[in-house]
Amino acid sequence: MKRVIAMLTFLVITTTTLSAETLSADVWADNWFEMRIDGTQVAEDSVSITTERSFNAESFTFEAERPFVIGLVAKDFKENDSGLEYIGSNRQQMGDGGVILQIMDASGETVVVSDDNWRCLVIHSAPHDKSCEGDANPVAGEGACTFEASDEPKGWDLAGYDASDWPQANVYSAREVDPKGGYEQISWVDEAELIWGPDLEQSNTVLCRLIVE
Repeated sequence: MKRVIAMLTFLVITTTTLSAETLSADVWADNWFEMRIDGTQVAEDSVSITTERSFNAESFTFEAERPFVIGLVAKDFKENDSGLEYIGSNRQQMGDGGVILQIMDASGETVVVSDDNWRCLVIHSAPHDKSCEGDANPVAGEGACTFEASDEPKGWDLAGYDASDWPQANVYSAREVDPKGGYEQISWVDEAELIWGPDLEQSNTVLCRLIVE
């Protein structure tokens, strides 16, 4: 009996291992990203979001079993909830974001890319009035510098979550995003597109998800 149980256990483990595949990913973000598979982090931008001009691409591998959910957290740098950067200097401005990714299987075939098939929810938007950018004393939450912020919805990066009411990702051209700092080091497939929330400047933290069948 013990031998039969051991063999069954071996078969279950072997089947599970064989059903998972090793995938490779390339991600470029302005300024920072975290990627999760079925709620578990598999990658995080190695350059801190507080690093000035933290533009860089990351290439990494991970294991997953289809179907799986990709949860992507993308953030543009902001000094505070006003959504501004370089506050008090002659460079005071709203930042702008953008992220692009591609995932390949072991044979080099494209599994998924960033495009408008993704669903993206903005959980930090600021400033609501872009004139805040020129305010001599911008205060988050006051005047033109009001903002909207919320926590990550519970379980948003898991299969059971219903994101049908999330808007589709907004797609932007390279000219609009002006990607730099590592973007050109990646050979992006033609289908991979730069995505973000509805406004490159006001959408500061974006959650994007996709189910890979």
